Amino acid sequence: MLDSLAPALFVVLWSTGFVVARAIAPYADPNLFLLARFGGTALLFACVALALRAPWPRGRELGKHLFAGALLQGVYLGASYWAVAQGLSAGVMALLGALQPLLTSALAAPLFGERLTMRRWQGLSLGLAGVVLVLMPKLRAAAAGVQAAGAADASGAHANPLTVVLVAVLAVGAITAGTLYQKTSLAKADIRSASAVQNAGAAVVAALLALALGEHRWIASTTLWVSLAWGIAMLSGVGVTLLVWMVRHGDAARATALLFLAPPLAALESWLLFGETLAPVQMAGFGVALAGVLIARRG
Repeated sequence: MLDSLAPALFVVLWSTGFVVARAIAPYADPNLFLLARFGGTALLFACVALALRAPWPRGRELGKHLFAGALLQGVYLGASYWAVAQGLSAGVMALLGALQPLLTSALAAPLFGERLTMRRWQGLSLGLAGVVLVLMPKLRAAAAGVQAAGAADASGAHANPLTVVLVAVLAVGAITAGTLYQKTSLAKADIRSASAVQNAGAAVVAALLALALGEHRWIASTTLWVSLAWGIAMLSGVGVTLLVWMVRHGDAARATALLFLAPPLAALESWLLFGETLAPVQMAGFGVALAGVLIARRG
């Protein structure tokens, strides 16, 4: 039953990460929020693992799990949030993130011998095309913003644009590496204790970034606390655990193809929650992305 429910549940949960990032922006600095989120999730899974007497990673395996969590969540989200804070359009960041399934598929074949048929590549390409259509309005707005910034006198408040792009690419590389790393010896560990350790690794990265960037803003509000509870229990708790579980029990390319559906669903959620416009091209993109994912997962 979990095999059939996991993909749909994962996509819905993963897409809400975009909504949470927008909701907490007025109340907390991003890496400070991520530190609370990852730390809370690590504590949650530690309590579950201890209560159920699950075995814990030891020795070198413990370090591997810390490193995997740092890549899969800590570096990926920390670098993504930083790049957006430095002026990179959220639409561009989402588009770069959508390249992750393609990168995962390209690396999974030589590393783990996964068979990638032409049909699967066609599905992945179609999924990426759907994401481009969904993000097209934001990409146009980003281009207009760049032109306006170029015409005006730049204040120099943001980092070098090349550095920002490189950090964004680093974020995509980190989640790809963190995902593929789950198929190594880490797959033998109990997923409950492994999740506790991996979220602790992500928390370490968030803490270092918060200190390095001097983040301290935390304005207590209902929105912030609800977002934190959702991030702990559903995003890092259920969502990431489902991704790890699907990668462990299937091929990485098939699991990560689901990520193509996150930006379209996020656009729909923003329309419902924040009143953002939903253009016909975006609705068409949702259909294209869905078709691509179905083809890729059946390929």
